[in-house]
Amino acid sequence: MSRPLVLDLFCCAGGAAAGYHAAGFDVLGVDIVDRPRYPFRFVRAEALSYLDRLTRGGGIRAFSLIHTSPPCQAGCALTQGTNRAMGWGRDHEQLIPDLRELLDRTGLPYVIEQPNGSAPVRKDVTLCGEMFGLGVIRHRNFELRGWTTPRPVHVKHRGRVRGWRHGVYHDGPYVAAYGDGGGKAKVAEMQAAMGIDWTDVREELTEAIPPAYTAWLGRAFLAAAANRAGRLSAIVRSAA
Repeated sequence: MSRPLVLDLFCCAGGAAAGYHAAGFDVLGVDIVDRPRYPFRFVRAEALSYLDRLTRGGGIRAFSLIHTSPPCQAGCALTQGTNRAMGWGRDHEQLIPDLRELLDRTGLPYVIEQPNGSAPVRKDVTLCGEMFGLGVIRHRNFELRGWTTPRPVHVKHRGRVRGWRHGVYHDGPYVAAYGDGGGKAKVAEMQAAMGIDWTDVREELTEAIPPAYTAWLGRAFLAAAANRAGRLSAIVRSAA
């Protein structure tokens, strides 16, 4: 029996892909730059253009689900908070409205992932490393379209993220898997904390979703699809 196929747009190094694969999917990743460490089938392309071509050509019908992790800098909490207050950084294009329009055109169920901040996404599901016993907090919000699942309870954190904050060092059970300096995690610490061992590129690790998140989402999607199929089957039987 063939496995359902996920289209993984803006795939980076494959943290999301590994979770979906563990849940029972095959994966095709798409990113605008080469990702030689991506552990599954990969296409180098601009994600929105590739999605448009797939939809127009009918190739999108090969997929059961679309996962998207568009660049988050335009709406993430760091850009909107500290960086803006300090005059750091630069302007970033917000891709989500155009992306959502293209996704709606496919007629497929999909996921849009973003960190906390002002990005224009619904927070249908919010996941956190503590829910899975990980060594990072890494809150991520997921907008679900074309399918639903109960929102999990946010588990209380066991302490602080380890590192320097405003000149004060704090210890804690979680590592800071972002940025560099100031007590941020080393590459090996990030790999262990997130459950990612196929890349040692710091930039890829700092942007990655822990695979546990999408393993949970993937299993929830398959359970929802099975429930829907069961209801339809019951309706058909009752009408026969």
